Amino acid sequence: MLTAFEKSQKGQRSYSLPKEDSAWTNYHPPHNLLRETPPPLPEISEIDLTRHFSQLARRNMGIDTNFYPLGSCTMKLNPRVNEWCASLPSFQRSHPLAPSDTVQGNLYVIYHLLQLLCQITGMHTGSLSPNAGAQGELTGIKMIAAFHAHNNDSGRNEMLVPDNAHGTNPATAAMVGYKIIVLHTTPDGDIDLEQLRSLAGPKTAGLMLTNPNTLGLFSSKILEIANIVHSAGGLLYYDGANLNAILEIARPGQMGFDVMHLNLHKTFSTPHGGGGPGSGPVLCNEKLSPFLPLPLIHKSNDSFLPVPSSPLSIGRIASFFGNFAIYLRAYLYSILHGRYGLRRIAENAVLNANYLKKLLGNLFTDPYPQHFCMHEFVLQADKFPNIKALDIAKRLLDYNFHAPTIYFPLIIKECLLIEPTESESKNTLDSFLSAVLAIHTECTQNPELLKNAPLLQPVSRLNEVQAARHPKLTTFH
Repeated sequence: MLTAFEKSQKGQRSYSLPKEDSAWTNYHPPHNLLRETPPPLPEISEIDLTRHFSQLARRNMGIDTNFYPLGSCTMKLNPRVNEWCASLPSFQRSHPLAPSDTVQGNLYVIYHLLQLLCQITGMHTGSLSPNAGAQGELTGIKMIAAFHAHNNDSGRNEMLVPDNAHGTNPATAAMVGYKIIVLHTTPDGDIDLEQLRSLAGPKTAGLMLTNPNTLGLFSSKILEIANIVHSAGGLLYYDGANLNAILEIARPGQMGFDVMHLNLHKTFSTPHGGGGPGSGPVLCNEKLSPFLPLPLIHKSNDSFLPVPSSPLSIGRIASFFGNFAIYLRAYLYSILHGRYGLRRIAENAVLNANYLKKLLGNLFTDPYPQHFCMHEFVLQADKFPNIKALDIAKRLLDYNFHAPTIYFPLIIKECLLIEPTESESKNTLDSFLSAVLAIHTECTQNPELLKNAPLLQPVSRLNEVQAARHPKLTTFH
């Protein structure tokens, strides 16, 4: 497909400027700001430009067009009513520097969304301001560091992280200056309590954990884990990326977690991917609340006021209040579903995942057949000597399914990590099963087909490392 620059035709335009408009004719920018030459933009008519972007949209594989079983990433329906609300002029045009008495509605949404998230997670309070899940992680770990520093406990320089953790966990702890101590996963997919007891001690600042973990398994030992960490003087951090599985069923605060972050773009169905905008609220128990980032929102009678300073706060982590339009979507999603609806979301996500796990586990290796999974599950695609998980993922594209996560968690050989979410119907899941079954047959009858897949997409196998490190973003020179 040609780029817009390659479709350029001299003299074509996609815009028109008013010829008779007093505001326009009276305005003349300063001469020093005028361009001496026209910008080298594509010259293309409006209809051709409309067709260009429509064609690009049709070639995109996303949640609106295809089943997207991306494990550990919760790609589900974003209700359109939320998009409509976020685009209302009264929200869209509100200025972040507007006086607080003129944006009480916005502050109401921020305050009450935080209340809802605390109720869902069992936490005491929090802040919405981090602009992404990873930034929420950084905020939470900085709060742990601030807590230990405030208690003159600066010798705690180690962070415990399981070997199946999301990759951001060790990266975040390292950014805050902690030494990473790796906890190994036992054959049943849980933390080794004896190893945890041997490693937790006076140097332990905390343990970063998600429950259910990235293997899709819920730890029944969580209360004992919390007790070990707390007895050693450490704090327990909850990576909330997998909250979709436990909405209104289990609460991290009641599991013993001290601080956590949420990914609103996952569990609460705000837009996902493409680098944002995101939102990663951080929530905590009472003892960590003095260290929350600014600004906080204080409610006085029926008014809401920003609190710009707090003596023990780690300071600002984002500009203004963060991504307000994302809060709106998450707030609507929460109140429209209600507590019963949120629980049904978790139940259906778990049901869908176990349906696929049961049937796909017969085709590949299920490393944890003794467990029901939560919202996602792992498979080992190692039964065929010349076929890799990558080959299966690429072939799925030819069957019009987005590929699942592969090679993560790292502890699973030739890993496929699959998460169907609660949004998908049984018909969609059965179509996915049929595609995987067909690919499984191809693994034995025509393996070379898989080695060259995808065969029916605009591009075949890209050098993904080069594409990430040296992206070709434009032909603009």
